[in-house]
This record gives sequence, C-alpha cells and structure tokens, in this order.
Amino acid sequence: MTQVRAKARTERAGERGESRFAEGFALFAECLLTGVWIAVASLPLVTYPAAFAAGARHLGRRLAHERGGWREFAADFLSAVRRGWLVGVAGWAALALVWVDVRAVREGLPGGPFVGAVGVLALIGAAVAGLRAAAAWWAGASWRSLLARAGRRTVLDPAGSFLIVGGLAVVVCSAWFSAPLAVPVLGAVAAAAVAVEERYRRR
Repeated sequence: MTQVRAKARTERAGERGESRFAEGFALFAECLLTGVWIAVASLPLVTYPAAFAAGARHLGRRLAHERGGWREFAADFLSAVRRGWLVGVAGWAALALVWVDVRAVREGLPGGPFVGAVGVLALIGAAVAGLRAAAAWWAGASWRSLLARAGRRTVLDPAGSFLIVGGLAVVVCSAWFSAPLAVPVLGAVAAAAVAVEERYRRR
C-alpha cells in the first residue's frame, strides 16, 4: 500500500512536471506557511490545540495532493476550537502546576527535585499527546476521546513520541536564537505529528 501511494505521488508529480526535489521543497515551504497560520490562530492563547489541528489537516491535504488553502484552514480551526479551547485552558493549567513545582525546587523544599522532574516529564508527555491528538483530529471528533487515544499512543509508540519531542526542541532552540524563527517552525512540528501518526497507522 505504501509503495502504491508513493508511486501515485511520483506519477502526479511527473504529470505536473515537478521533480522530487521541487515537490519536497514545496512541501517544506507549505510547512513554514502553515506555521505562520498556526501562530496567528494561537494568538488568543487558549486556541493553540485547534490551531495545530487545523494545521495538521491542511498538511494532510497537501500530502494527499488535495486542494486546500487558508479558507479550509479557517473552517477547520473554527470547527476544532468549539471544544478545543477547553484543552487549551487545561494546557495552561498544567504549565502553571509545573511552574509551581519548579519554584518548589528553587526554594529547596524536601523532595523538590524529584517532584520538579516528574512535573516536567509529565508536561512534555502531555504536550506530545496533545500534538498527536491534534494530528488525528477531524471535524466532529471528541477532544476527550482523541486525547485518551493519543495518550495511549504516546506510551505505546515511544519512537514516534521522541520524534515529536525533537520537533518541540527545535522550536525552543529557534525561539532562544531568534523568536521570529519559532513561528514558521511550528508548521514543521505539525508536520512531524502528522508523519508520526501516519507511521503508527501503517504499523
């Protein structure tokens, strides 16, 4: 099945007169553009899960050579944000708890380092599960169900989860080097989540 899809993509690229390099570069550029869309849609702060879900859907259409642009992205975002904003609030609450843990470590409270380490690892795991849930989102899907299944995949597919962690690390490093660089890289993180989920489905 994988070989058939790859052959079909190659044939379609050939019909359009594109080389593999040109097609890959176009996909890379699409990832960067999607990162900008995700960043703009995430400005209300609690809408980032819906923004990543819409970005993942857009990149999925791009990989399938289906038509789609910012209008489809906006429609997916509006659909995902209806319940997705609650996930965004929960994410910020988790971040606040980890911040309290880190403060406990700095204050030298007994058991602080252990609690802080557990908190940071739990936050990273939650971020990975959230991205995997966003990559698997479709219109009308339940975020609670998506997150529950994504949590299981995060544990059962550690290799894929580490790939997403690597993508998040690239965003952090980009932001540390130059904050504007982190914006387009968000699209690469969404693409990594889509690729990881597709890889898991093909196992």
